[in-house]
Amino acid sequence: MKLFFTIAIFFVLLLGSAFSFDAELAKKFDSLFSQLKPEVLAMRPCQVTTKDILEMIKNKQDFVFLDVRTPAEQKIVAPVWKNTLLIPMHELFRPENLKKLPKDKKIAVICHTGDRAAAVTIALRAIGFSNAYQFKGGIAQLAEEIGRKAVEYVKE
Repeated sequence: MKLFFTIAIFFVLLLGSAFSFDAELAKKFDSLFSQLKPEVLAMRPCQVTTKDILEMIKNKQDFVFLDVRTPAEQKIVAPVWKNTLLIPMHELFRPENLKKLPKDKKIAVICHTGDRAAAVTIALRAIGFSNAYQFKGGIAQLAEEIGRKAVEYVKE
């Protein structure tokens, strides 16, 4: 009988934890996502495009590229913009790396196609970096759209 109650308590505890969730984190995500109604999403509030980046460069706006691709990807091609941080996604949320992120200027999160950048942007905004924006289309889109015309935008 004792064994039965021990097993029953174990299963109740196991089932209870299986159906639980992180209420604090859910609250943060609710705060973030509740603002993103269809009319707001149509304006792409958490994204920057190649056109936006080129305008920012042209207007000498201070911003940071945050490249979250793997070191192997970064070795092949990476932005060399003056304010570029190369921090792979799997290392980004370590305290020492989060301290490198500015709070006072726009952060354009970039990866190869924009998928990882979208996930990172959502997470950064959830923890308080409201200045983080997904670079839509990533390095691939940037290269396709500007190619050799980059000289028109970046004059040293």
